[in-house]
Amino acid sequence: AAGGRACAQAVFGRCYGSGPKPRGRRRRMRLRRLLLRYYPPGIILEYVQGGEPKTRSIDLLDLRPDTDAIALVEEIRKGEPLITASCKEHVIHLVRRLQEKLGEKEDHKFCLFKVLRAHILPLTNVAFNKSGSRFITGSYDRTCKVWDTESGEQLRTLEGHGNVVYAIAFNNPYGDKIATGSFDKTCKLWSTETGKCYHTFRGHSAEIVCLSFNLQSTLVATGSMDTTAKLWNIEKGEEIVTLSGHSAEIIALSFNTTGDRIITGSFDHTVAVWDVGTGRILHTLIGHRGEISSAQFNWDCSLIVTGSMDKTCMLWNAMTGTHIATLTGHSDEILDVCFDYAGQRIATASADGSARVYNAETKKCIAKLEGHGGEISKVCFNPKGNRILTASSDKTARLWDAATGHCLQILEGHTDEIFSCAFNYKGDIIITGSKDNTCRIWH
Repeated sequence: AAGGRACAQAVFGRCYGSGPKPRGRRRRMRLRRLLLRYYPPGIILEYVQGGEPKTRSIDLLDLRPDTDAIALVEEIRKGEPLITASCKEHVIHLVRRLQEKLGEKEDHKFCLFKVLRAHILPLTNVAFNKSGSRFITGSYDRTCKVWDTESGEQLRTLEGHGNVVYAIAFNNPYGDKIATGSFDKTCKLWSTETGKCYHTFRGHSAEIVCLSFNLQSTLVATGSMDTTAKLWNIEKGEEIVTLSGHSAEIIALSFNTTGDRIITGSFDHTVAVWDVGTGRILHTLIGHRGEISSAQFNWDCSLIVTGSMDKTCMLWNAMTGTHIATLTGHSDEILDVCFDYAGQRIATASADGSARVYNAETKKCIAKLEGHGGEISKVCFNPKGNRILTASSDKTARLWDAATGHCLQILEGHTDEIFSCAFNYKGDIIITGSKDNTCRIWH
């Protein structure tokens, strides 16, 4: 979509300035086009400054179907010199398009589309590209396979690792590269289209168990049982920096949206916030009394959420590293946590068989998702944020209403525990991965 940028659909509206040219900084900036980003709601500005093409976004995270669009655009104009009087009407139109999307009623029932017997040996992970047109599977058979979602056909097998392929990811939103992290202590970078291996990143002294691309697709980060994380330059295929400071294995890592910070979660009970440019540790988030299971930034990079084996979830100020709140209520280990795209809600998944939804601002539990007959290892929001998907050891995945906690659908058919589940960007395709060695695609 729109050259891989963060937009569900490109809306080209050219706004040409009229009237006298303002002085200074503004004169050097020329708006080329506006793009709509549905999730999270926003408008992307493509502009030229000093001959260089650039982009920036106006995030509309609090937009509601009943927001006054005209007043909102007036407010935007005060802080955004690129939005001139000549394109005000067009921006109002874009805001209303976003509002229509937010207001759409959904009662989509998912049906099983395909069962894929992906690998002979157990699956480790599944992941979508942004549009959901492709997905990848990692396995104990030492390979990663690339699949076409629409047909369910295997497109290629990425071979070359000497041990389990455990962590896998596309470089979303672009999706033209795949990273695989292995128990052979290396990470490999591949072409999605040809299956060619661009680089093999060597340097860890133990298994790689987590990895992530930054949104800018310039870096890939790997986390290892050797207690370190490493940042690698995608273009050059070189290590940029080693993030040393944890005293036990790193099992979670996540870049923020702007790409200047990364967090690592460890079995040493702490989460570290690092400066990507220098590799220096900025904050250590201390407070959990058990191993960290997951950690994530919200979209606007202001908050960090962490989940732990100590049965709690904690919320932190990402800028200062200070503890904001402890979200309690679960009676067993928290296995997964996540924000919705707008960063306004937090979902937790627990070994107690329930999931919970919290309001990030009030820190109150707004819904309890109860019904699974076993631990929930994975939880995720759909891009719109009104649905939650959970994967459980009871062999089912469930779809829930994020506001009420009502179970809307049970996805049944797997014959062993489900450890992975994901939505595509539109929210109309689900993938589930199970220990029964199959992936299921649901439409």
